[in-house]
Amino acid sequence: MRARIAGVASHLPERTLTSAEVEARIAAESDGYRPYPTIVQRMTGIAARHVMADDEQASDLAVAAARRVLADRGHGPDRLDLLIFASASQDLVEPATAHIVAAKLGASCPVFDVKNACNGFLNGLQLADALIRTGQHERVLVCTGESPSRAIRWKVAGRAQFVDAFAGYTLSDGGAAMLVEAAPDGGIFYRDFTAVSTAWDAGTLPGGGSMHPRDPEFGYFSGDGRRLKDVLLATGPELFLTALAKTGLAWDDFAFIGVHQVTMPYLEVLRSVLGIPADRLVITLPEHGNLASASLPLQLDIALRTGRCGPGDLVAFIGLAGGVSLGVLLAEL
Repeated sequence: MRARIAGVASHLPERTLTSAEVEARIAAESDGYRPYPTIVQRMTGIAARHVMADDEQASDLAVAAARRVLADRGHGPDRLDLLIFASASQDLVEPATAHIVAAKLGASCPVFDVKNACNGFLNGLQLADALIRTGQHERVLVCTGESPSRAIRWKVAGRAQFVDAFAGYTLSDGGAAMLVEAAPDGGIFYRDFTAVSTAWDAGTLPGGGSMHPRDPEFGYFSGDGRRLKDVLLATGPELFLTALAKTGLAWDDFAFIGVHQVTMPYLEVLRSVLGIPADRLVITLPEHGNLASASLPLQLDIALRTGRCGPGDLVAFIGLAGGVSLGVLLAEL
């Protein structure tokens, strides 16, 4: 049996925050430091990002998307064989947020979390594919709820700290869910992953683990954007171009190509290096920001709802976890 993508849904909080509002809040809370006007949008291409309500959790965003994809397929939560929560965010350190999602959704199947920054959702699909192919499960829900707004540094001591915290100003809250089912044909037919683990410290959210269990100063995103870009360009192209060589396909054969979107300049560099036709992309960054692991399923959801792709079409997913973890997955819808 093959693992076929049977449905996808996304959920974006109604509240949005513009890049101008981001800069204004930093200035208001930073005891004298003020970012250069328009720097966030000029550097990233992001005009707005989504912010979940104060009483919402990462699990709530995943549940909202999961309910929609199940309704679209005419399934109840009792039809699930496995639920994977694949997100950079979590409700708690323990237990697995997948348990909270399942409880809110009303599912009673086995569950577990997958965590690999922005590449987590693609790794969740990789696991769903393997478990379906080996006959262990027939219907798997892969879902995510991203809540990075809770870890943004607003009070900045100076330019150096602003640069270190800058990645957080690109991030957006959102949820997504994908239903993967056993099928005799179609489905996922290629997947490959790599990692540059020596660069693990180029982008971190340090608090909550054994290194920094309780210090609130480590509860904010920290990153080196230039280093992450260098790692991507040194490592990434070969993985993705090898996928085409091994399958005998070209980018033009795909109706939709999902690329994890960090900033518009970053996306354009990758598109140019790989030779991806611009008309195969669904650009979400300007209106929705960097949605971390929810970025790829959101793009496919939009592509399907706008008629950009449909049953029988080939689709590609290019995953980037800050350049530290890279993945490619190809499928027939």
